[in-house]
Amino acid sequence: MPYSLIVDVIVLGLLVVMIPYIVRLNGRLGMLRRDKAQLEKLAATFTESTRRADESLGGLRTSAENMQRKLDSAQALHDDLAFLLERGEKTADRLEDMIRLSRPDAPPAPDTAEAVAPSSGQTVPASPIATAKRAPLTASPQPSENGENSLRSEAERELLKAIRSTN
Repeated sequence: MPYSLIVDVIVLGLLVVMIPYIVRLNGRLGMLRRDKAQLEKLAATFTESTRRADESLGGLRTSAENMQRKLDSAQALHDDLAFLLERGEKTADRLEDMIRLSRPDAPPAPDTAEAVAPSSGQTVPASPIATAKRAPLTASPQPSENGENSLRSEAERELLKAIRSTN
């Protein structure tokens, strides 16, 4: 037997063994070619989704920065309002003390003043409003050289005038 015939038989045996594998490989490659369009469509959809997500993240960052600026502004306004409220309370307390002291029968401070409750007969602290309604305002301002009250500002005089008109 010649060597060429032996080599041909070996090649023939290998081809017989390889043909089923080649058929299976061809079928899988055919499936990939058929699914190629769907795969490209999926890749395009994924790319578009990624682009939209990036745009949305940019919008979210911008919104977060705007919200932070508004929050900082609101905090500054809150601090200003708290300061103004505190000053307003102090001013109201001073005005109340000045009004109380301007009365001829100046009662003690409202936290120590007591009144008798008519129905129960027990003593309860008198409110500054009730004290202001009971006591008439008769103090007259002492004008200074320029004709203005040296102890009271214009706003205080207007407040006293308004309280007198309610009595």
